[in-house]
Amino acid sequence: MNVLAISAHPDDVEIACSGTLAKCVKRGDRVVVCHLSTGNLGHVIIPPDELTKIRAAEAERAGKMAGIEVIGGMFDDIDIYDNNKAARDKVIDVIRYANPDFIITHNPDDYMPDHTAVSRLVFDASFGATIPNYKTKQSGVAKLVPIYYMDPLAGVNFQPTEYVDITEEIDLKIRMLECHESQLVWMREHDGIDFADMVRTCSRYRGYQCGADYAEGFRLCQVYLKGTTKRLLP
Repeated sequence: MNVLAISAHPDDVEIACSGTLAKCVKRGDRVVVCHLSTGNLGHVIIPPDELTKIRAAEAERAGKMAGIEVIGGMFDDIDIYDNNKAARDKVIDVIRYANPDFIITHNPDDYMPDHTAVSRLVFDASFGATIPNYKTKQSGVAKLVPIYYMDPLAGVNFQPTEYVDITEEIDLKIRMLECHESQLVWMREHDGIDFADMVRTCSRYRGYQCGADYAEGFRLCQVYLKGTTKRLLP
């Protein structure tokens, strides 16, 4: 299968669903991750132009650890708007390029505007990508496929409908997250927050809910033609 995960920032996938994506690679799937934002405003000291390059390299390094193709950086931070044709077309191009059998993205009810805008863009673009006579830069037509919403940060106000056991992938998940040094080191040294520990703890909590040591939770987008009788997640 082809699997596509679309997030706002370069570390969002590592936080929410990298264990699942690594498991998809293990079963033979082609996995593409797209972070739509450069993450250029994610530091207090490092200037945006320099941080853009750093975060792109961090995301690429994390993806290589699991055999994942990484693309992105179409927008800057706080510059993603869902009610926008140009932005929607960029996401359509991503979906047509990856031609996924299912998509993972942010929950529509998340904590910050880049995340919620991406969620809506993916929903809209996943339909537009299937229309043969709707032309964008990327040729081809994608299938109309299920969308899975991934856990928001700390799982706030989110009840999964499906779980993936990532017990064997948890250490890889944390190593992938640790690739994002510009974020994690700053948070440890200046904010006193061990972000990797928080992510591990949240995975442990989802594991408690489904009888695994560690797990990631998802919610299927329940709308007409996006449901499925199949188990697509690993």
